[in-house]
Parts: sequence; C-alpha cells; structure tokens
Amino acid sequence: MKGVSTLSMSFVIPLILLLILIGFMAGGLMIQRFLRRKLDEIEARGKRILEEAERQAEVRRKELELKAKEAALRARADLERESRERRQEFSRLERKLSQREEILDRHERELEARTKSVTEAEARYRALLEEERLKLEQIAGMTVGEAKKSLLQRVEEEAKLEAIALVKRLEEEAKIEAEWKSREILAMAIERCAAEFVAEASVSVVSLPNDEIKGRIIGREGRNIRAFQRATGVDLIVDDTPEAVILSAFDPVRREIARIALERLVADGRIHPARIEETVEKAKVEVERSIQEAGEQACVELGIVGMHPELVRMVGRLKYRYSYGQNQLHHAKEVARLAGIMAAELDLDPDVAKRAGLLHDIGKAADGTYEGTHTQIAADLCKRYKEPAKVVSAIASHHEDQEVEYLEAVLLQAADALSAARPGARRELLEAYVKRMEKLEGLASSFKGVKQAYAIQAGREVRIIVESEEVSDLMVYQLAKDISKKIEEELEYPGHIKVTVIRETRAVEFAK
Repeated sequence: MKGVSTLSMSFVIPLILLLILIGFMAGGLMIQRFLRRKLDEIEARGKRILEEAERQAEVRRKELELKAKEAALRARADLERESRERRQEFSRLERKLSQREEILDRHERELEARTKSVTEAEARYRALLEEERLKLEQIAGMTVGEAKKSLLQRVEEEAKLEAIALVKRLEEEAKIEAEWKSREILAMAIERCAAEFVAEASVSVVSLPNDEIKGRIIGREGRNIRAFQRATGVDLIVDDTPEAVILSAFDPVRREIARIALERLVADGRIHPARIEETVEKAKVEVERSIQEAGEQACVELGIVGMHPELVRMVGRLKYRYSYGQNQLHHAKEVARLAGIMAAELDLDPDVAKRAGLLHDIGKAADGTYEGTHTQIAADLCKRYKEPAKVVSAIASHHEDQEVEYLEAVLLQAADALSAARPGARRELLEAYVKRMEKLEGLASSFKGVKQAYAIQAGREVRIIVESEEVSDLMVYQLAKDISKKIEEELEYPGHIKVTVIRETRAVEFAK
C-alpha cells in the first residue's frame, strides 16, 4: 500500500502542477481578453469624444461665421446709412449755397445800380462846386490856391512862434515838476516800506544733545553719513565742534530738508539707512507744505487775491531762493510794496503793480524743465495762468528785454532797482558760487540714466546717482569718465572736481 501511495503521489503532484499551469494560462487569457475589451472601449470612447469635439468645433465655426456675416451686414448698413446722410447733407449744403449765390447776385445788381447813381450824383456835385469856385475867383480877384497859400503862411508863422514859446515853458516846468515829484514818491515809498534784510550763509548748524550721537550719525564704516548725503545731496560735516554738526549746500531747499531730517533723527535716536531715507522723505513733504504756506502768506500780506495755486506755490519756492545773497521772497514782497505805493500815488492800479512786483522773479524758482531767462519764464508762467495783460507785460519788460507798454512796468523797474540797490542787500561772490554749483549739477544731470546729481564739498565733488535699470555696472565707469571730460571742457574751476557715480540695486517685496 505504501508503494501504491508513493506512486499515486508521483502522478498527483505533476497533475496538480499541470492543472495550476493550465489555470494560470486560462487566467492570463481571460485577463488579456478583459484588457483588450477595456482598450477597445477606451478607443471607442475616445473616438466618440473626438467626433463630439469636431461637431462642436464645426458648430462654433459656423456660429462665428454667422456672427461675422451679421457684423459685416451691420457695418455695411451703417456705412450705407452714413453715406445716405452725407449725401443728404451735401444736397442741403448745395441748396443753401445756391440760395446764397442768388442773394449775392441780387445784392451785386443792387450795388451796381447804387454805384451808378452815386457816380452820377458826384459828377453833378463836382460841376456845381466848379461853377461856384469860378464865381468866387472872379469876385476876389485871386485863385483859390493863391488865397490858401497866403493864409497858410501867416498862420504858420504865428503858430511857430507860439509853439516854440509854449514848448520851452512846458519843458522847463515838466522837468522841475517831474524831478520833485519822482523824488517825493520814491522817498515816501522807501519810508513806508522799511523792510528788514538778513544775509544768510550756505551752511546750517544742527545742535546735538551730546557728542556721543556723532558716532551714531556716522555709523559703522560711515554707512549712515553716506546714506544721509546720498538721500539729501547735502554735505554733512562732523568735526570737533562740541555738540554740533554742520550741513553745507548751496541749495537752501536741500539744506532745509537735511536740517529737519537730521534734527528728527537725533531726537528719535534710531539712525540707520532705511530710517534716514524715510525721515528725509517726510522732511521733503514738510518743506513742500511750508513752501505753499509761504506763498499763501505773501498773498495775504499784500492783499492779493485770485492768483492761480501754481503761481502761489512758485512764490513760496522763492523762500528758499537767493540772488546775490538776497532772499528772493523778501525781495519780491518788498518790490510789490514799493510798486503798489508808487502806483497809488500816481493814480495807477496798485493791484496790478503789486501782482507784477510779487511775480516778477518767479522764473528763478522754476525747475530745469523751463528754458530761457528768468524774465521770460516768469512772463510765460503768468500768461499761462491767466494773469492780467498788464502784469505779464510789466514782468516781461522789467529788465528791458522788451519795450515798456504800461506805466506799471516803469514802476516795477524802479521798485526792483530800489530793493536791490539797498546797502548790504546783495553779495556778488555768493551768487557766482551758486551759479557755478547749479551749472555743475545741471551738466551732470544732462547725461542719460542720471537720476540725481549733487554738488558737495563746495564744488570739489559731484555725487551722481543713476538708474540701475538703465545703467549697468560696466557703464558706470564710462559714465564717470564722460562726465569728467565734459566738466573739463565746459567749466572753469580751481583745483580738482571728484566725480562719484553710485549705482544701487534694491529688491523690495511685501509679506502679506
């Protein structure tokens, strides 16, 4: 039995293995058939989707074609309607023109008839006059020409003698009267307008609570002071002066902005480049507000109303402008008062004289976008902002750039000369220095890609900040050479001028 069992097992095991193999093969065939059927279904579904998409695309195309045809039909209908309206308008104009031609023809015929009638009447009148002249000549015994000539000779001789005497007397009286009157008016105007004047330098001193703050102002390796100078364009001098630093700049606006910003930084105590830039921007806003207030206050003091806001702002900008060391806002108000007083004494318009006096130098407050002399710029601005014609003319001629048209212009010239001629009112050297600084900054700003240009160190250095998007790192070196070369060619200056070009790239993002 054991042998039979062993034999049976020897047959059963291969049989089982065979059955398993057959099962695997059958399962594989079934799986393969199932997968094939699924693949066929997917392909059929894909075909249906593709066919559906093609049908939708065809429908969409037909819809678009239909819309395009409809739009074309509408456009054609609009064009035809517009053409029809234009033809109707042309027909109406032709009829109107024809009617006008008929009226003109009728008027022309009437005019010809009237002209003929007038000509005939004139001929009759001339004949009558000639007849009367002949009768008078026979009665008087001389011709009309001889009588006229004799009469004119006698009248001319008498008139010459009387005119010579009268002119001589009037000239003498006018000279005496004009000299005394002009002296009286000028003396009275000066007496009534006793304006004060204080010469201002090109530096400002900022007091510090202690000397320890100087180190924080300078910053690590000088980064704070460099950031301050770059943001303001003002030279910050930190020396041995106890509890004080010096701000040096020829531009009073930049110097005032720097002074306000530095005082706030010192009071706050947080001094670093980002805080410096933020404080400088706030100081710029405050200075701009003070400019507007200064212009409004000047108009209130002089009783001037109805002036355009932009002109008021330009007047306020004169607060930070100087000519030969003389504050331009003080000068403008003084000229306005003098001109107004003289106009009132001469029975002219004081308002026109005061407006012209206040606005005569606003061309000096204009930025670099305007071209021409300050007189031309001031006249153009006043004309643009609807100032009276007399004001514009007086401003345009106050330096004799054009002929004087109104008496108010003469008063403006006199008032301007009085204000400028007072002892100590002006300083020539400071004006020459300021003009040289302005020319240096303007020359540097004329190059492409330059964002800001500041003349510092009394003109011994010009610091230039460029747009990082327009000027690359390699272009910075060439730009510095080009600016240096142009300065050498166009400017006269003592010593050397250092040209520093700064390119800075910033990446700013906000976390939300």
